[in-house]
Amino acid sequence: MVKAKHKARKIIKRRTGRKTGYTSRVSYRLREIPVKQIQVWKEAQARKLDREGISELAKSIKTEGLQNPPMVQKEGHLYLLMSGQRRLAALKRLGAKKIPVLVLTRKTEYDTPDAKAASVIENIHRKNMNVKDMADACAFLAQQMGKSKAAQSLGLSMSMFKKYHGFAGVPDKLKELVPRTISRDVATRLYQIIPDVSRALQIAHHISELEPQTKKRYLRVLECNPNLSHKKIMKKARSLILQQNVSLKLSKRKSHGLGVQSRRQDLHPSELANKIISDWLGKRGY
Repeated sequence: MVKAKHKARKIIKRRTGRKTGYTSRVSYRLREIPVKQIQVWKEAQARKLDREGISELAKSIKTEGLQNPPMVQKEGHLYLLMSGQRRLAALKRLGAKKIPVLVLTRKTEYDTPDAKAASVIENIHRKNMNVKDMADACAFLAQQMGKSKAAQSLGLSMSMFKKYHGFAGVPDKLKELVPRTISRDVATRLYQIIPDVSRALQIAHHISELEPQTKKRYLRVLECNPNLSHKKIMKKARSLILQQNVSLKLSKRKSHGLGVQSRRQDLHPSELANKIISDWLGKRGY
């Protein structure tokens, strides 16, 4: 039997994600339950568990005991895994039929959406996350708790979160080109500009060998002129000079309006201003 070095009942703090920093108390009790009764959320499997790492963890548990039992939440006759996916996998490898777990008490358990979100967050904080899995997790968390809270929970900046989240919507055929042919960011931006997957794939192969700066200019031209042929886009891209910084002076009213619209679109004011100007120039053939 696997030994667990925990008290039978304990209270810990759980973050609520609110700006006030308020924390609520979470209580749980230690129980031993059959492994087959533990259910892992589909969304919780945010990455493939490496066999070597699980093997090492299993050896550690076998020699030192289980220091921190997995946490679960009761749901009917089953127990939903809240944290400890790797530990559960290691215990299964050891052939454990019953294992000690920390069961959240009824008064502090999560509702279904929050439970899934908490489980995803716990399992995503691992090394060697691949891009697709991270993107899928970001998309799920954004839907459950909003982009801002999801980014904070994952320890990502909003700009980085947007990049991962945007990649989640890219078709699989384009994702397959990452990272050998194009980068994650290029795939995301390319699909946003060209929703036609077959054409986006052609362009991806066209630009795969371009220098980074030329590739950026190519996408800038493509964004303003999505119907141009590859040759014409290349001609415009090579003729572009380095972008100059432009200072804009807005009235108080317009500045306020820009701030309101940027919040609605979840963009930084400078990003929105740049988008507005680029769209305006694009319509005029620049």
